[in-house]
Amino acid sequence: MRSATAAVGACLYAALASALPADVYTAFTRSSNHWNAKTTIEFPNSTLFDDVTKRWNNNAVPNFAVAVSPATEADVAKAVTIAKSINLPLLATGGRHAVSQTLAEVNQGLAIDLGSLDGVSIDKKAGTLTVGGGTRFEAIYDPVFEAGYVMPVGSCACPGMVGATIGAGVGRYQGLFGLIIDSLLSVRLVTGDGKVIEVSESSHPDLLWAIRGAGANFGIITSATYQLHPQTNGGQVVTADLVLPASSNASYFDMIQALQGDMPAELATITIMEYNATSTEAQLLVNWVYIGPESEGNKYIAPLLKLNPIKSNISVVPYNELIGTALEGLGVSICGQTRINGYGANYRNLDSATFQKVFSRMSNFYAEYPDGQHSTIEMEVFAPQAVEAVAVSATAYPWRDTLGYVLISFGWNSTETESAGEETALAIRSDYAATGGYDGLAVYVSYAHGDETLEQLFGSNLPKLTKLKQKYDPDNVFAYYHALPTSS
Repeated sequence: MRSATAAVGACLYAALASALPADVYTAFTRSSNHWNAKTTIEFPNSTLFDDVTKRWNNNAVPNFAVAVSPATEADVAKAVTIAKSINLPLLATGGRHAVSQTLAEVNQGLAIDLGSLDGVSIDKKAGTLTVGGGTRFEAIYDPVFEAGYVMPVGSCACPGMVGATIGAGVGRYQGLFGLIIDSLLSVRLVTGDGKVIEVSESSHPDLLWAIRGAGANFGIITSATYQLHPQTNGGQVVTADLVLPASSNASYFDMIQALQGDMPAELATITIMEYNATSTEAQLLVNWVYIGPESEGNKYIAPLLKLNPIKSNISVVPYNELIGTALEGLGVSICGQTRINGYGANYRNLDSATFQKVFSRMSNFYAEYPDGQHSTIEMEVFAPQAVEAVAVSATAYPWRDTLGYVLISFGWNSTETESAGEETALAIRSDYAATGGYDGLAVYVSYAHGDETLEQLFGSNLPKLTKLKQKYDPDNVFAYYHALPTSS
């Protein structure tokens, strides 16, 4: 174990301890803890501390007094037990990609960095994948493909797979195989009192239900096992990237609207409203993926080529190269640190007029606030067939009839633009909610901002989730990611 006790002299110990909440330094460095030799403990103002606490989004970040990077499941449990014994708030992290403002409620807390629990294991005969709590999506692409399978994943390479799973896990493959939670078979979980339990359909099935959609409220997942799926079309997919000028936005959004009720399970679309510094206007970066034969995919992609694209690229790539190819490789290049204010909304109606209205709002914002021109709107429209095939009552995720998810991301370099961006983001979220087909705002929790009501995140499942929170985390140890109430 690399610990402050090994190298800190008496003077430095006194300075460090006085800067920390009472008992934190002593609690985590006492020899009786018997940490695994590969577990590390870091304190503020060290490079290693910064490495294991730095987030993708440098806005509304949690504040930590100590960071533990456990090498073992037992040390995860130990860290939880110590933190609870001194009333220290804690947050476990994998890819550290969540954008929710609720994370900033952690003040002088414990960061449990799961980065060392990054294993990937495939049982080829059983067709299952087991990953560690800190495994990122990018680590599974090659082994899954080489084993002859595919696994639903998100649209970026660097988020933690477990973290993305427990909100529901949306992505391009959901028309065929459902949400990522629909492939989740079991997890090993550390509870708020430091116990390690197996959670599956045969062990704590009510907790498995809750984890599938609200998992951050119930414990720390140290490993998760998923059902893999056979490759469609030998694992080859058609991916089409296009950049469309502002003048094509109405025609393009009409095409998106036409997918309502007529979208094949193999099709997935992502559309990003962004700024073009060359043309000095808004544009659309578009990616359509067809998970099947090229001849079939081209039937859906060909009409896009009539929209006067600034550029286009259509290719056939294997499953394990899709994220690095689609959207001009944005799923990999976006992994560098950023600072955004993020909002989300779900919609089950594809309304071209709304999308055009939002595009107009972004055009106006780009023109008026040049230092906010790195702001974007990402619209994901994914086929619903396999998602809707699972009963709403089967998991805690309530929005199975959703067709589209929007991630509204505003950046800024001045307080004026920050304020204008927030105002515009809220207006855009309201635009989607007004025509989205739900009774008000509905939000995929992984895209939530933090100002939503719990009903807007968990829908009709909230009462059941509240009871399970009382049962499995009555002391509210896991309280910093859209926390459920611990009393009715």
